[in-house]
Amino acid sequence: MPSGDFLDLRKPVEERHFLAWAAAIDYGATNSRRIRGSRLAGDAEVPNLHHAAADGYAIAAAHYEKGRPDYPPALDTWLRGALALRKGKTALDLGSGTGKFLSRLCRTEATIIAVEPVAAMLMQLLARHPGVEAKQGTAEAIPLADASVDAVVCAQSFHWFASVEALQEIHRVLKAGGVLGLVWNIRDESVEWVADLRRIFDAYQGDAPRFHTQKWRKVFPAAGFAPLSETRFLHGHTGPPEHVIIDRVLSTSFIAALPVTERTRIAAQVWQLIAGTPGLAGKGEVTMPYVTAAYSCQKLA
Repeated sequence: MPSGDFLDLRKPVEERHFLAWAAAIDYGATNSRRIRGSRLAGDAEVPNLHHAAADGYAIAAAHYEKGRPDYPPALDTWLRGALALRKGKTALDLGSGTGKFLSRLCRTEATIIAVEPVAAMLMQLLARHPGVEAKQGTAEAIPLADASVDAVVCAQSFHWFASVEALQEIHRVLKAGGVLGLVWNIRDESVEWVADLRRIFDAYQGDAPRFHTQKWRKVFPAAGFAPLSETRFLHGHTGPPEHVIIDRVLSTSFIAALPVTERTRIAAQVWQLIAGTPGLAGKGEVTMPYVTAAYSCQKLA
């Protein structure tokens, strides 16, 4: 949006969302995308970064915080038990994004290091968690020394880099007996309107990796690791529908990477779904139901 332009409040709220997003993106003479104020390496310089993550999360980083749920408090016990995190231990939050999982990790009193490849996401993380050591890097080239952490946690991220190469890197940085933890907040599609929402998502996913395809499971069982164990928790994200539902859809990498006119059309579809669902229509506060899946496996000697 050129300098001096303003958001026309007569426009639908979903269109105003997109105009605000566009204002945060600066296209240079070479049409390369950069985020204003970033002092980090450009995402194009980070190897092995899927185009949907590089393009979509660069645009959607600020809205990821509003649209994505936090994690259930029950995970605190899982982190202390399955991952054995406590004071004196060190954990890596790999693919940390905007740092949504950091508050749970910090409650363990372990030392936390965050690694995230997308510069715009890392900027959000640094702004919200200035006390956490954060580095730009990928799962295939973790910027840490051998045997330097007691646990590696991938919250809402492992499906992006599920590969033998990434697991070898995770194995390298884990101490003997260290633990890999994988966590996902999964929309509860046993609820009819949530299943309808997925049908809107699915039309645009392309080749973007996603949890529900279960392709990430193909790398397990993994050399050097014990079998995966799984725990599930019920969870929910409550707030205004424009954040809990609309921002959730628009913060999806492959949707955020679409042209603004297409994103506007998708938002209109979602608003129609909200308006046609009795439990959502006209509500100032709604709850998106989730199931949180937590997996762990120990590094073998």
